[in-house]
Amino acid sequence: MLKLHPNCRLCDHDLPPDSADARICSYECTYCRTCVEQVLHNVCPTCGGGFVERPIRPRKSWRPEREVGLGHHPASTERKSLSFTPEDIQRHVERLKDIPPDQR
Repeated sequence: MLKLHPNCRLCDHDLPPDSADARICSYECTYCRTCVEQVLHNVCPTCGGGFVERPIRPRKSWRPEREVGLGHHPASTERKSLSFTPEDIQRHVERLKDIPPDQR
């Protein structure tokens, strides 16, 4: 199950569990839409993969027989940040941004 990290790793913008602006890579690195589109150009600074919209976990269990939803599986409160310098991120993005994610 996704951890649903609470912030963008690049700009630290809050990304609550119901945010339509959250983007994740296949390793669940979480960024806001603005950083993915304007700074990272769909290149994860960590793995080099692309991003997709992070799914929104329902607030409650819509099936009483199932223990699902934020009430049973809350979002993470652990904020994450990058250890890369802005220059390193820019070099990494420039190297990969013109290669489609499915070919990286």
